[in-house]
Formats: sequence, structure tokens, C-alpha cells
Amino acid sequence: MSDLKVLFLGGSGIISSACSALAVERGVDLTVLNRGQTSTRPLPEAARVLHADVRDPAALREALGDEEFDVVVDWVAFTPEHVRTDLDVFTGRTGQYVFISSASAYQTPPARLPVVESTPLRNPFWRYSRDKIACEDLLTTAYREQGVPVTVVRPSHTYDRTLLPFDGGWTVVDRMRRGKEVVVHGDGTSLWTLTHHRDFARGFVGLLGNRHALGQAVHITSDEALPWDEIFRTVGEAAGIEPRLVHVPSDAVAAVDAEWGAGLLGDKSHSMVFDNSLLRTLVPDFVATTPFSRGAREVVAWHDEDPARRVVDPHMDDVMDRLVEAYRPRAL
Repeated sequence: MSDLKVLFLGGSGIISSACSALAVERGVDLTVLNRGQTSTRPLPEAARVLHADVRDPAALREALGDEEFDVVVDWVAFTPEHVRTDLDVFTGRTGQYVFISSASAYQTPPARLPVVESTPLRNPFWRYSRDKIACEDLLTTAYREQGVPVTVVRPSHTYDRTLLPFDGGWTVVDRMRRGKEVVVHGDGTSLWTLTHHRDFARGFVGLLGNRHALGQAVHITSDEALPWDEIFRTVGEAAGIEPRLVHVPSDAVAAVDAEWGAGLLGDKSHSMVFDNSLLRTLVPDFVATTPFSRGAREVVAWHDEDPARRVVDPHMDDVMDRLVEAYRPRAL
């Protein structure tokens, strides 16, 4: 892999930062093009960095000149328009174009578990997912009709030390520590898969330049699926507190807060367990090694290092107050 020339459009996000680090560690000649580096997730020193607005085709062409790459990965393409621009700019200039889709594009709710790559794509609840599906449709056509060397990657819920798995983020942990109840959607028993970004990177980097991945769509996830009650309790344990949980139907959450509800109805309220057999066929040494119990400790410790990171959202706090008041179990 040491002679592999790779371009990341974006590269300092939650998922892509770990992939940038591991790619460089494995000897990839990495170029990252973005609008500016974040201090939270600095890029590896060995990566070449170019600055341009990836959504501006003229600026993108100017920054890249006539360079060609073995692999181009667009971490920040969300709509068919974004993908059309990429196809226009990179067709004929790369041996592999990698599109980052989403596991939320899978049939929602899933008709059967575990989810495999051939599970139908359909999500009537969430526009984000429908846009990703439309992008995949466009790329499938490009692969079938023009032979564009496409690989589609579908992350599920992937996190790093900066990201709590809850809507409202630190607001939930703050409520736990203040002794206030926290809202768990549904009855807390649906299963959810959380993947640490370092584990994701192990699978992802193995797909770069992998000719067997061309024309394929593949998800990359942990094999650990936990009920939501357990996820809340695991974070509570990392924060040094036993959380007080109140279960609220997802459609009731949506009636109070449409944005929160869309993410639940279109994603988190349904059990999602994945079969990673295809990934292991393509990347035989892939293994996820970070259980959420360890990841949760990393997340809480990072927030506790700096008070500025412990941001409470007053709106979400208020919404949770109202939902807790309406759904708190009443004493007989």
C-alpha cells in the first residue's frame, strides 16, 4: 500500500480523521483537500494539505491541477449534485472513487436482521438518508453504464472521543449528574450498533486500492449491538452516576421536537444489527477491538478535561423536561 496515492475530500471529521491517521501510518501518500483544519482533530503531519471549497468545481480543479490519484474519497458528499460534480471532475483521473453513504439508507424499519449489503435501501422518514440513496443510485448507474470504478461505504453510528451517542450530546450527561431523569426512546430494548472510529478505519483503509471492492457497497461496523438502556447506563457508569431513565415513544418525541423525532423514526428507534461478512471477505484482517464500555470512558474523560466542551443545550434540556413530566411513571 506504500505506493498508493489517495485524495481525501475532507479528512478531519469524526470518521475521516481516524482513516487519515491510519492511512498515513500504513504508508499511503495522502492528500487532504478541505476548507481548513480543525484543532480538535488535527491531520497527520505526513499528509499533504490543500485548501479549497470542495463544493466549488472551479476552485477544486484549480487546487488539484491535472493530478491523478489511485483513490479519491469524498467524505462530504451528501446530495446527487455533489456526486455529479465529483463524477465530472474525477472520472478518468482515479482508479477508485469511494462514496461515503450511510447505514441509515437501509430499509427502515428492517424486515429482518442482521442487515446485509443486499438489504433494500428505503427510508421514508429521513431526508438525509433518502439523499444518500439517490447518490448511490447515481453511482450504480455510472458503474454499470460507464464503468466508473465506484466503491460505496456505509458507516453506521460511528463515534470518537468527542461524540456522545445521544441527541442533545452532553446535555444528557449533565442531566444524569444533576440527578434529573433522561429520555430513552421506546422501551429501551431495541438494539443499536456503535462503532469506534479507530475500528472503522481498520476496515476502511483496507478497501483503498482494493480492486475486489470496485462495484461493491459495503458497511463497516462493530459486531457489538447493545440495547439503548444499556448504552445509557454505560455512559452513566463512565460519568460516575446511575442514570434515571424515562421511556418515551419515538413518535411522542417527534410530536414535540420534529428534528429529534426524524432521527429516531428514521434511524435510532429500530434495532440495527449488521453482518460484516462481506467486509471480512474484502479485508480479512478486519476486527473491531473497542467495546463501547471503553469508548464511553474515552468520551466522558475528553469532555471532563475542559469545561468548555461540556455544552448544555437549553432547548433540548427543556424538551426533555416536558417529555419526562408527561411520561414519568406515576406512583400508585
